[in-house]
This record gives sequence, C-alpha cells and structure tokens, in this order.
Amino acid sequence: MTDKLPVAVVGASGYGGVQLVRLILDHPYLELAYLGGDSSAGQEFADIYPHLGHCVRRVIEPVDVAVIAQRAQVVFLSLPNGVAPKLVPDLLAQGCQVFDLSADYRFRDMQVYQTWYGIERTDGAVAAKAVYGLPELYRESLVHATLVGCPGCYPTASLLALAPLLRQGLVAWDSIVIDAKSGTSGGGRQAKTHLLLAEADNSISAYGVARHRHRPEIEQICADLAGQPVKVQFTPHLVPMVRGILATVYAQVRDPGLTTEDLLLIYQAFYREKPWVRVLPPGVYPHTKWAWGTNMCYIGLELDPHTDRVIVMSAIDNLLKGQAGQAVQCLNISRGWPETTGLPQLSFYP
Repeated sequence: MTDKLPVAVVGASGYGGVQLVRLILDHPYLELAYLGGDSSAGQEFADIYPHLGHCVRRVIEPVDVAVIAQRAQVVFLSLPNGVAPKLVPDLLAQGCQVFDLSADYRFRDMQVYQTWYGIERTDGAVAAKAVYGLPELYRESLVHATLVGCPGCYPTASLLALAPLLRQGLVAWDSIVIDAKSGTSGGGRQAKTHLLLAEADNSISAYGVARHRHRPEIEQICADLAGQPVKVQFTPHLVPMVRGILATVYAQVRDPGLTTEDLLLIYQAFYREKPWVRVLPPGVYPHTKWAWGTNMCYIGLELDPHTDRVIVMSAIDNLLKGQAGQAVQCLNISRGWPETTGLPQLSFYP
C-alpha cells in the first residue's frame, strides 16, 4: 500500500483524542490530516501535549464538516455525549467513514438512549445504521461499515468476560453480577473534584450504584448473545490509578457438573481466532498492569463448586481496548487490514 488513508480526529485535546493521535502516528496505513476541537480550537496540539510536539505540528481547528470531509476519508469523534449527532449525518452524506467514541451510536433503541442520557435525538434513521464496535462479537458487521458506535470501557471489559457464557447458555440469565473498577482517566481530561489526586488517592469508592448508564448498553448486547432479555447488576468503582479496568463477573451456572477446566476450554475455543483476547491458564488471574498501554484483554476464571458460581475476571486498558485502540481495531477490520495493524500488543512492566 503506497497512499495512506487521511484521518481526522475531532475532540483531539481529550484523553481519547491524544490516544488516537498516538495510534495514528504508529499506523502504517493512516495519515493524520485534521485535528478538530471546540474549546481547544486555535491552540497548537504541541502546546497541549508537548511530548508529541516533535511528531505533530498541527493547530487544532474549529469543527467544520466541510473542511473535515475535504481532507479526510475517516473521522474519529472523541466528543462528549450528545455532540456527535450534530456532525455525523452530514459527515456520512459527504462520504466519510465515522467512528464515534461516545455513547451516541451504541443504542438501537433511541428511547433507551434518551431515557438514560437525557438527550433528545432526531437522527434515529442514521443511528439505526450504526454497527456496535466490539470486534470480537460483531466482526462481520464491521466489514465495510460506514458508522461505528465504539463501546465504552466498562461494557467492553464486562461483555468480553460474559460472552462465552451467554452464547452457550451456561448461566442463569437473572444471576449476573458485574463488579468493575476503573482508573481515573475514564472520567476524561476535564477537571472533576472526585478525580483529583487529593480526592482519589488512597481511596476506592463505588458510584452510579443501581443506575449507571452503561448498564442498558451491557444488557443490550447480553440479549444479543443470549437470544432473550438479560438483566445484570452492574456496580462501577473508582480506584487510585490512572489507566485500566478490572471487571469481575459472577453468575450461577446451569450445570453444577461443570469444572473450571471445562469453562477454560470453552473460553479458549470462543476466543481462538480473536488476537486481542488472551484466556489465562488455570489459577492465573489478570492484572490491569498487564494490559496497560496495549489493546489486549486478559481473561481468567474460576468455578466455585461451593456456590456453583463462575467468577470471570477481565482486564483492559480503558483508554485503548476500552476506547481509542478498539476504534482503530474496528477501522482495520472495516478496511480488510489485519486487525492487529498499528496497535500495541505488549505493555512495559512493571
């Protein structure tokens, strides 16, 4: 391949935006053609992120669909919820391929989205064309997709942990409990009191208990996997680290004769052709540090014969497999490139 694909990043100054810029710089088939933003418009990208100044010499520009479409064939939107619908219909009409990192195009039922996010929508016909961007589950739909709603970090970690159980009908639909913990970067770059070092350090806390808006997103995909409605108990926690998510999932198995070894074989078979998921050996459980700075998801599990519950743990980097890296993975698949292209596979340790 000689000509590189020109790419735009809108929302370039945020954590999702800077991850995308970094990944695009390393991608052999992509070229950074446009950086857009609102409050950051007019600033040199290098002034916001000096460590990339020797590689990126671009000014963040006001968001203009006509300019974006003129310069780029692919657009990554890393924007607050509710902003993308103001841009996406026009971008699609001008022939751009769009990958949205917000929640705006993850829901098939706009009423569910409006209820949980409190944002009115008038672009239901456009949203209906969006593909849910979890490649391990929707690979075929991503081929030639023009609009992809990239899933959130909590849903990614939770669904990858749950998918084999639900697809095989191995657990009771009403028994699923998800206990998930995230680093502070999941809250974005804008200053929020609970994300400040003085507030978050040396502390762990739950939030959004029984009402977190990622729950309906998780349940939507669980229903796809199970072939019927599924309810989950989902509780997120904030932990004093910058990046990473660890999701621990509990569910009652239907067959008490199952063993940990049986389930590991099922998981290994399910993810055999999925290069970004590694199922760990018996007795080994994932650490967030292993996934740090990579697009990997590490999964470990155990069946507790005392309770007949399976316990599945998954670890990802919330900013990569849970956000920007997954978006690039989706782009790779849609273009027919190896899905590992341009994405980091190994963390630095410790």
